[in-house]
Amino acid sequence: MTPVHPVYAAMGTTIFEQMSGLSRELGAINLGQGFPDEPGSPDLIAAAARALTEKSNQYPPSPGLPELRDAVAGFYARRQGLNLRREEVIVTSGATEALAAALLALVRPGDQVVLFQPAYDAYAPLVERAGGEPVSVALSPPAWAYDAGKLEETLTARTRLLILNDPLNPAGSVASEAELAAIAEVCLRRDLCAICDEVWEDVRFDGVGHRSLLDFPGMAERVVKIGSAGKIFGLTGWKIGWMCARGELATALGRAHQFLTFTSPPALQWAVAEGLAKPDAWFAEQNGGWAASRERLAAGLAEAGYVVLPNAATWFLCVDLPASGVTLDDRTFSARAVREAGVASIPVSALFDGVDDLGGPRHVVRFCFTKPDAVLDEAVARLAAFRRKVIEERV
Repeated sequence: MTPVHPVYAAMGTTIFEQMSGLSRELGAINLGQGFPDEPGSPDLIAAAARALTEKSNQYPPSPGLPELRDAVAGFYARRQGLNLRREEVIVTSGATEALAAALLALVRPGDQVVLFQPAYDAYAPLVERAGGEPVSVALSPPAWAYDAGKLEETLTARTRLLILNDPLNPAGSVASEAELAAIAEVCLRRDLCAICDEVWEDVRFDGVGHRSLLDFPGMAERVVKIGSAGKIFGLTGWKIGWMCARGELATALGRAHQFLTFTSPPALQWAVAEGLAKPDAWFAEQNGGWAASRERLAAGLAEAGYVVLPNAATWFLCVDLPASGVTLDDRTFSARAVREAGVASIPVSALFDGVDDLGGPRHVVRFCFTKPDAVLDEAVARLAAFRRKVIEERV
């Protein structure tokens, strides 16, 4: 008998590492894994360097530097109208650690946890490792809309909580006010907690604002809100995240966190605290640059014959393959495109746990657009030639 836990014994390499690995091996353009190519804000990098020489490099408090916890609360008060206190913010080593801590703190063996699919591929194994059972609700393109009726159909006496990722990765879609209100109503009526993965909360376009499920009436005591400095500032390698909760939830989250990473690098915490205090105009300028890249890739793909699905947030655009005249399924397209066209993408079906059972889409691929103009233009040229090649194969 293997000594390895069955969750990990049966697990393969994530689709992100697969595609990034192929990009490195083949010298392909990596539009698969989501990260900006630019080095990041010089102000924040200077703040981190300054903190290394001017501040302590020893253990900070396990819940995080008080200055960063205050900065997170202040950021949410200013940009989302939330009323959070320092004690309700716990700093983590990235948002994935926050997810792990939240699930370990709240899931008991046998509990069912609702996942909306497609989903970040860490959700299901983290639920299983905590002893829970993931139960899925499928979302469908192009709107990827939340259906309270479908949610109700999945609930049983063992359902304890749900995970809501809004804005939604990989789709780049945003839940409407009505959809969020319906989800909140189900949580209240069925006594469910919600882990809200809101890492893309500040990466939004076209004037679409963010409202957390935590802000809906009756939800403050049953929501864990998760955020990410890596996404807010485009510094994915810094791995500074946080979770916000009240009352006994906050206490349990802190206890789980202290036995995972205990704490995170203090210099990066100092720098993120400085960054969160920047004026709204600073964030608008940063997002404006990402919005320009989004428009450039969307226009280029459209000109190349690809049909791009609506997008209001995140660093990603999705393409509908059949509507683009491509009959390959998404996994085949991605596998061939990275080898034959030199462009890596993510097949969205890889982010459906049990795609066959759910009847999830197999015709949508995701591209990351936070790249320099020249890189995006070259990727579009390669993808245009690849599309022509694939279509000609059918003739």
